[in-house]
Amino acid sequence: MRTSDTTSYRPLTADLEVDVAVVGGGIAGLCTAWELTREGGRSVVVLEADRIAAGVTGFTTAKVTAQHGMVYDRLRRTRGVEGARLYARSQQAAVERVAEVASVLDIDCEFERGPSYVYSRDMAERPALRSEAEAAAEAGLDAAYVEDTGLPFPVAGAVRVAEQARFHPRKYLLGLARDLTAYGNTIHERTRVTGLHEGTPCRLTTEGGFTVTARDVVVATHFPVFDRALLFARMSPRRELVVAAPLPADRDPDGMYITEDGAKRSVRTAPLGDGRRLLIVTGETFTPGTADVPERFERLDEWMHTHFAVEETRYRWAAQDNDPSDRVPLIGPFHPAARHTYVATGFGGWGMSGGVLAGRLLTDLICAMKPPWADLYDPRRLWSTLREAPTLLSQQAEVGKHFVGDRLRTTHVDSASDIAPGSGAVVRLNGQRCAVYRDDDGGCHAVSARCTHLGCLVAFNEAERSWDCPCHGSRYGVDGSVLQGPAVRPLEQRHIVGSDSSDSSDSSAGSDSPDEA
Repeated sequence: MRTSDTTSYRPLTADLEVDVAVVGGGIAGLCTAWELTREGGRSVVVLEADRIAAGVTGFTTAKVTAQHGMVYDRLRRTRGVEGARLYARSQQAAVERVAEVASVLDIDCEFERGPSYVYSRDMAERPALRSEAEAAAEAGLDAAYVEDTGLPFPVAGAVRVAEQARFHPRKYLLGLARDLTAYGNTIHERTRVTGLHEGTPCRLTTEGGFTVTARDVVVATHFPVFDRALLFARMSPRRELVVAAPLPADRDPDGMYITEDGAKRSVRTAPLGDGRRLLIVTGETFTPGTADVPERFERLDEWMHTHFAVEETRYRWAAQDNDPSDRVPLIGPFHPAARHTYVATGFGGWGMSGGVLAGRLLTDLICAMKPPWADLYDPRRLWSTLREAPTLLSQQAEVGKHFVGDRLRTTHVDSASDIAPGSGAVVRLNGQRCAVYRDDDGGCHAVSARCTHLGCLVAFNEAERSWDCPCHGSRYGVDGSVLQGPAVRPLEQRHIVGSDSSDSSDSSAGSDSPDEA
């Protein structure tokens, strides 16, 4: 975000008619729009609620790889050898597509080739790593089991996959956006879509009151903002922390690494100049709204400084992912009855290759072609959902625990006056639970504590100063504005008189009480 241009595409200010409307301006949405323009010859509009390539895509660690942790041995068992091969072929094709498009459009996006590793420091994991390497090689990847890596500490074993990549996703996508508009298509930022009418044609309505009419609609909002396909029941959100610090170039571990031993750790570097690289370390996975985030940042930062010869930490941030119950992305028709609506979601932390893949797959489907891996990713694959029922039920049990349990739990402060500056808490005001934030100057800001998606109670994220929903991952600013979907409506404002709940009033008490849901 700090090393790329800003964008300022105008909001939608009039009704519009196009061949295809793409909702969401991240990597999946922009790649789909670009492919439809260049390969499909369609007129396209991209509608983005905030700024393009600035949400999850703007804060990714940007590995472009077909190695997605320990995935191929599992796929071989659940989808068969052919299913694993189709997964490998489609994901590796996405890696090659980035290289091809960057070259054709002459985009300087810091594209670098390198090996990718999934490793373990636990000797007991060696058999699993050997099986994974065998399955990945059988699926067609240049994969091998190794025990030597470029990491500055010993490992028990690792799966090495050659010819993977890393890049600067914003520079790449802003290049696609420039080419997209040069072909006469449009991008509208600060244009939140709030309604979808499926038909022939389809109609989208925006927060500003305008209508976009399109033959086909693609929902590429990371987590779908429309619930009619019930995909929220098949995915679980997770948030991960990231820290980054300069590292001498001669200490570069020369590759991309990931392990899930104990606490997950993911490592890669990026160009920095002056004889240095930027080491990027990801880990500390948790459900939004459930963790002590500052403590987790400290733990991740300590791990980085313990294992690598880095300078002072320069950046820290968090990113969010959605894990499908069967660990395969959901790309294709939105739901069983869909004829002109499509979705791309559930990338499980591998959205760079997944987003590029989605662009090509959805373009083929809209243009009445069907690539060999279309069925593998089809969101309508209910047989797979049934087979993964234990995982799905576990996910929904966790949602139910928060929906009911958070309402029974006593808040950790008795009144708004107990909230320290720079912090927030859910407080009962006039019989309603309100999310109250006290700014650094002592002023209180209160909003409804009920998520506008499906009604779970939000929790305060101290490190990022946001209200996060633990059920489906919606996130809000301290003023109640939507930061991340699936929610599309802000948290309702609440009015506080004074600083204590005993003398406060709520201007909209009654109908929105979370205890009545």
